[in-house]
Amino acid sequence: MMLALVIAGEAVFFLPFVLPRIFRPTLLDVFGISNLQLGMAFSIYGVVAMLAYFPGGPIADRFDARRLMAIALVATSAGGLLMAGIPSLSVVKSLYGFWGLTTILLFWSPLIRATRQWGAGGLSADGSPSHALPGRAFGILDGGRGLIAALIASVSVWLYAALIPADVQVATLSERSDAFGNVVLLFAAVTFLSAVLVWFALPRKQTRTFEATSPSRADADAGIGAVLRMPAVWLQAIIVVCAYVAYKGLDDVSLYAKEVLLFDEVQAATIGTVSMWMRPPAAVLAGLIADRFGVSKSTLVCFAAIAVGTGSLAAGLLPPGAMVLFFATLVTTSAAVFALRGLYFALMEEGRVPMGRTGTAVGIVSVIGYTPDVFMGPLMGWLLDRSPGEMGHRHLFAAVTSFAITGLIATVVFRRHQKLGSPGRLGEGPDVR
Repeated sequence: MMLALVIAGEAVFFLPFVLPRIFRPTLLDVFGISNLQLGMAFSIYGVVAMLAYFPGGPIADRFDARRLMAIALVATSAGGLLMAGIPSLSVVKSLYGFWGLTTILLFWSPLIRATRQWGAGGLSADGSPSHALPGRAFGILDGGRGLIAALIASVSVWLYAALIPADVQVATLSERSDAFGNVVLLFAAVTFLSAVLVWFALPRKQTRTFEATSPSRADADAGIGAVLRMPAVWLQAIIVVCAYVAYKGLDDVSLYAKEVLLFDEVQAATIGTVSMWMRPPAAVLAGLIADRFGVSKSTLVCFAAIAVGTGSLAAGLLPPGAMVLFFATLVTTSAAVFALRGLYFALMEEGRVPMGRTGTAVGIVSVIGYTPDVFMGPLMGWLLDRSPGEMGHRHLFAAVTSFAITGLIATVVFRRHQKLGSPGRLGEGPDVR
């Protein structure tokens, strides 16, 4: 079951996000669009996704995760078949809106619910609840998703390189379009196969253990107000926004390598893949370190590392010839970014959010925290197109640095509330299970 959740949890985002992260320069050339136009497509996805977070929760509670996730994966894969034909910009924008529905409305909440169910351990042989390991469950989910993304990225780069002439520079636009279309089909096929895996691996219904933890409708309605009054939730939402901006900023890595470091398309895609390979070890190590030294303290270190790394790029401290220094900066910054992805929802424990209000808190934090899906794409496109070349990338990394510093400050304030606040201020009510 957990293997299916890991594979499906990443496969559903292959087409809308992993593909442009690895092949951004190629995608822009093949589709004949600008960074801003691609950013607008991301923004459409973000708007639809934000609207889908809240209704996705009740839908996940009403229907089996198995059924919802399988439908979402098949629908997302079908969109890839259209994408492989290299459609017009208007169709691409419509596709991103469609993917906002399939990946969030029908998928995100069922994924989190099923992972939490697995972490709860279901029922033991004597019918009593078995030992809960939510940290391990979500650590495996994010680390495993990172491993799957890195593997598919490596395979896709190899496939693209094999389908075009040995010298990338002499390949025609038609040859590159055909090769890129085949890569899209690969992503669509993996997404579809993950739907089949989910259908057979996940249980048909929730276990009684998980059903027992679900609050009644009246309790859920009352809990929204209680969660909205928790300073820890709002601070956590700010932390997620800043961390997610840094994550979205990694989309520029391959284009930076091509335009500033003068790599060819295959080399630039390889750089993007190296960044993605940092996710599995970073997610696992972040969980282990956070268990020892504290989640918020580890979050502070990650934001500081991101600020230093992106700040160096923004200041132009890395000349084109400093390849070793660039790779060191890339590895360190990517590791910090992916470590944050495994930490920011774990902050709920330090923020003393009651267990019975976890779903509501996740919904509020997600709606606010994932707003970069709306504004980061257009912002990146505008900065890169307004100042072509190195200066555009420096401006972009300066923006990411400012968010990293904001996240660091928010984490300091979070720690202050966590140390000085009473349970009533940070997490009203008992630990409802």
